[in-house]
Amino acid sequence: MTTAANEWQALADWQPQTLSDLVLADPAARLQALVRSVADIRFDFAKTHLDDPAIAILNRLAEALDFAGRRRTLFSGGIANPSEDRAAEHSAERGDGAPESVHRAQMLHQRMRMLIDAIEADAFGEIRHLLHIGIGGSALGPDLLIDALGRHGSRYDVAIVSNVDGAALAEVFAKFDPAYTLVAVASKTFTTTETLLNAASALQWLEEAGVDDPVGRFIALTANPERAVEWGIDETRILPFSETVGGRYSLWSSIGFPAALALGWDAFQDMLEGAAEMDRHFRLADGADNICLLAAFADQIYANRLGCQTRAVFAYDERLRLLPAYLQQLEMESNGKRVTLDGAPLAQQSAPITWGGIGTDAQHAVFQLLHQGTHLTPVEFVVAREPDHILDDAHHETLVANCIAQGAALMAGRASEDGARAYPGDRPSTTILLDQVTPHSLGALIAFYEHRVFANAVLLGINPFDQFGVELGKEMAKGLAEGTVQFDPATQALMQAALDE
Repeated sequence: MTTAANEWQALADWQPQTLSDLVLADPAARLQALVRSVADIRFDFAKTHLDDPAIAILNRLAEALDFAGRRRTLFSGGIANPSEDRAAEHSAERGDGAPESVHRAQMLHQRMRMLIDAIEADAFGEIRHLLHIGIGGSALGPDLLIDALGRHGSRYDVAIVSNVDGAALAEVFAKFDPAYTLVAVASKTFTTTETLLNAASALQWLEEAGVDDPVGRFIALTANPERAVEWGIDETRILPFSETVGGRYSLWSSIGFPAALALGWDAFQDMLEGAAEMDRHFRLADGADNICLLAAFADQIYANRLGCQTRAVFAYDERLRLLPAYLQQLEMESNGKRVTLDGAPLAQQSAPITWGGIGTDAQHAVFQLLHQGTHLTPVEFVVAREPDHILDDAHHETLVANCIAQGAALMAGRASEDGARAYPGDRPSTTILLDQVTPHSLGALIAFYEHRVFANAVLLGINPFDQFGVELGKEMAKGLAEGTVQFDPATQALMQAALDE
């Protein structure tokens, strides 16, 4: 019987062919093997080093690590997060999970919709602005959705503030009228220091402006309603979500409230349905037919066979400019681990460093390194067939041509007797082509990345649903600020210099 150790050794022994050889040997077969269309999105892995032997090895690795079993656990509401003895039920928010969890999610969605109906009916008075306060998963998801989908039809002015730097809040206070502002405070535990400090400053702003019942302008989005009540928010203005929904997986829950309010409930529902379509694909497709697992196969080749420490994502669409930042948290907080499920040291490299930007800007900033630098970096291009404007078609045609040409150039390279003008080529890329950027397609795209993260976690034998690594620095920051912990002399001196103590 094969073991994971056997298959990791087989992967180490596997010898990759050049991309040009792979693509030119049998183009039709390669496209058939490595291009999938799911939820009106084309996923193209033809310009990666995946080949039949590598896929066979990684399929056996997935089998040895019980990918099918861990996937069943995920969707059934079993303990997918063993270090915290919890399920991981973000898919239940989209309608796919344990029946009782799906029912609860639907009831909480209905509660959110009723509150949105009340806001639209002026139950809070006339509301023009929404200040959404959160951090990490409580801010990145809503920010991505509204920026991508609300450019031509946002029904409210929405500002999402995550940074504890007061300049972020001050900017919003300068442009919002407190008399017409609603404040949403998003925190899974409702104990996040930065979020609660920002919320207190927002409350003070409303009070100083003479707003009647300023606390009555606050809505809480949390898995800990009791703490929100203690803070002063009435339970009728608390939108709970399940403790089994992780922060970076929570935009489908009440954390998505600002997007549902700004974009409209139909758009929010369409986003859930797009994600549900990807859920069905991930749950039912096997082996390399499963696009999320296939993407993880490519990720493991680059991280653990070819030594790539980073993966770059470039959105060739202004609407998706926040996607790389969203993926940074999703991928690195989930799979940036150093021990396996049983606590043993991880023998492989975990998540690569995710970074990226917006094309074509990035071409004039970082593509020098991608084409000619000494680092091998897998590149992911995300682009849409249809533009978001009615300007001359040349804009979109030039954008798309640049996107596709970059992948071709990374693969082909160019020889030159002048080393400074030589391109080594054989550099991998994938391309994700959306028909349109819509709530449905964006929901499916985000769900694809979630399941890709999970598939990578299974292949590595780790838990993608805890995040203890973020706690130590936060604890030390609190102790340093309060002066309750004695730090090393270098840290103490730096604190004194920074605050002129």
